[in-house]
Amino acid sequence: MRISIAQFKSELGAVDENFLTAARLIDASKNSDVIILPELWSTGYYPVPVKNFADIDGKRTIDFLCAAAKKFSVNIIGGSVIVESGDKIFNRCHVVNRRGEIVAAYDKTHLFSFAKENDVFTAGDKISGVELDGVKCGLAICYDLRFPEFVRKIALTGAEIIFIPAAWSLKRLTPRQILTKARAIENQIFVVFANSSGISEVVNPRGEVIAESGRGEEILTVEIDLHERAEVIGAMNLLADRNLHVD
Repeated sequence: MRISIAQFKSELGAVDENFLTAARLIDASKNSDVIILPELWSTGYYPVPVKNFADIDGKRTIDFLCAAAKKFSVNIIGGSVIVESGDKIFNRCHVVNRRGEIVAAYDKTHLFSFAKENDVFTAGDKISGVELDGVKCGLAICYDLRFPEFVRKIALTGAEIIFIPAAWSLKRLTPRQILTKARAIENQIFVVFANSSGISEVVNPRGEVIAESGRGEEILTVEIDLHERAEVIGAMNLLADRNLHVD
C-alpha cells in the first residue's frame, strides 16, 4: 500500500487558503493508495471562538474530500476538522474511499485539557475502523496516541494500520516518538502519524521508523508491505499470548 502524508501547517483561521493548500497537496499525491491530512487542517489549531469556524455537519469538508477522492481514485484520511453537529462541536476525521464515498468518521476521544480542548469540543465515545483496499485500518487523533488502552481496542478489531492526524507540538517531540514506536510494537501494527507541525512518520510493527518528514510543508510517501506485519506476528503473536486471567 502506497501512503502519502500531506504535511502542512495551516494558517490560523484562513479556511479558504487552507482548503487551497490541501487541494494542491492532494493533487501532488494523487498516485498514492491513501492520502492523509493533518489535524484541524482547514482552520489551524485552533482558532477561537471555534463555533465561528465550524463546518456545519462537515458539509464543506465532505464535499471537498469526496470530490478529490473520486477525481483521483484515491482513498483519503481527511485529517480532522471542526464540525458543528446539533448543539455540539467535534474534532472529526472523515474517511473517503476511491469512489468518493464517506466510509467512516471518527470524533477525537481524548481531549487535550492542557490546551483546553475539553472546554470547546465534545469528546467522541467510540472507536472507528474502516477497510481500504481490503486493508483494515483504525483511526485516532493526536492526543489519543497517549492512551494505550484506546489503541489496543483498535488493534483488537483486527486493524493492520492506524492512521493518526495530529497537531503535536515539537516541544514534546521525544515522548511522541517513543509513543508511536510503543503503540506499533505492543499492537504489532503500522502507525502512520501525520503532523501539521512537522516530523511526521511511519512506524512498522517492529517499532522501526521507515519514513520521516522534515519540519516544513512536505509530502511524505512510503510503501507499506503488509506481509512484514504477518512475519512479525508469525514469530511472536502478542495479542494471542495475552493472559487476562489476573486480578
